[in-house]
Amino acid sequence: MIGVWGLGYIGYSSMAHFAKEGVKCLGTDIIEERVEQVNRGEATTPNLDYWIGFDTVPLAESKVMQATTDWERLIKPDVMVHLITIPTELDGKPYHDILKNVVEKICKFKGVKTARPPLVIIESTVTPTVVDSLVLPLLEKNGLEVGKDICIGVAPRRDWFTAADKGLNILPRVVGGSTPETTELMGEILGIICQNIIKAPDHKHAAIVKSIENAYRQLDIAFANQLTLAYPDMNMKAILEMVGTKWNVNTYRPSFGTGGYCIPLAPQYVLEGAKHPEELTLLQDSLKTDFGQPERVVKSLIARGVKKVGILGIAYTQDLQVHVLSPALQIIKLLEEKGVTVKVNDPYYTQEELKDITGCEPFVFPDGMKEFDTILLGAGHMKYHFIDYTSIIDSLENCTLILDNSDRTIWQELPLPDSIEYYATGQAHWLEAKK
Repeated sequence: MIGVWGLGYIGYSSMAHFAKEGVKCLGTDIIEERVEQVNRGEATTPNLDYWIGFDTVPLAESKVMQATTDWERLIKPDVMVHLITIPTELDGKPYHDILKNVVEKICKFKGVKTARPPLVIIESTVTPTVVDSLVLPLLEKNGLEVGKDICIGVAPRRDWFTAADKGLNILPRVVGGSTPETTELMGEILGIICQNIIKAPDHKHAAIVKSIENAYRQLDIAFANQLTLAYPDMNMKAILEMVGTKWNVNTYRPSFGTGGYCIPLAPQYVLEGAKHPEELTLLQDSLKTDFGQPERVVKSLIARGVKKVGILGIAYTQDLQVHVLSPALQIIKLLEEKGVTVKVNDPYYTQEELKDITGCEPFVFPDGMKEFDTILLGAGHMKYHFIDYTSIIDSLENCTLILDNSDRTIWQELPLPDSIEYYATGQAHWLEAKK
């Protein structure tokens, strides 16, 4: 049996894939609603069941996939593999107190007789040095000899939940254990659900791979945003799309800023684990650009004289209920500080959740847009795209400005009236008041 610590979108999807292959899973979480959702076979994050691509209800009904709030049920001789899938950030910074808490609980195996050492795989993104500086000392402090009494390894998740071809079972999986034997064992276990296993030299190399690959992306996104500042009168969005047609160059687009658990944090993980962080000047500068982007957006809006703003999508990306470090939240805060009326809509959150997260009143899409002079499309959720366009246009009767941050630039093809300025992020003059 596999024990899963944390039932967010990483933990739930890991459970689902293993259960689909007939491996019994028992997950635990402090949030009772998540536990109940797992036991009903429901995704713990909206739309996650769609991206997983198979029905999980039969897995729950057959008890192959179960969950509990009683974490001690995972400290049993038959739970020989443990996946740690908990958050490792707080307030935009690397945060490892939850990891420490989970490891201390797993240390209870000291008093449990097992046929072989339990295998602990950290799927959460962590600072490259955190296993050596925190996890291993905790295990040793509790009397567990690593490699003998317990095995520890790192295998960060890198799948993308809004693209069907970038799922858990398809993308290459980097694994690394504290011993060569642990790495081999990790490969065997994760090979059940992952087609391509890449074995790192050890846990430190596996951990830093995830941080560096996302730091690369953060650097490129920050560069895209810097280019729009350096060439404000050019359509940098279109330029970067053409740049991306070269075989060895990826396509990046300007935006309101990055968000989520990975990209904004990756440079910080790399800096925190570096022996000489002062050498990583590019990362340090990119963080300033990235975290300063919401303020640039707000300054442009204030210069345009906006009074009432409706924000569509507080999630950091399309079709996920994840608002961690979403630039939309910072934009809301800054606009309200300037005295601008802000209301929000996101189909993946209840009205109560929206009020609690943003402090703003929610509005109904699309009819509720009638009161705004400005619309910010923060996330290109499908529900904003697959709708009768006439109802959208009719609801923009008082709107004079639309800034579209979505990947799809979902309203660019609409026959909008000439009274509305429409800009996709990165288009010429998108951050400038009309002269």
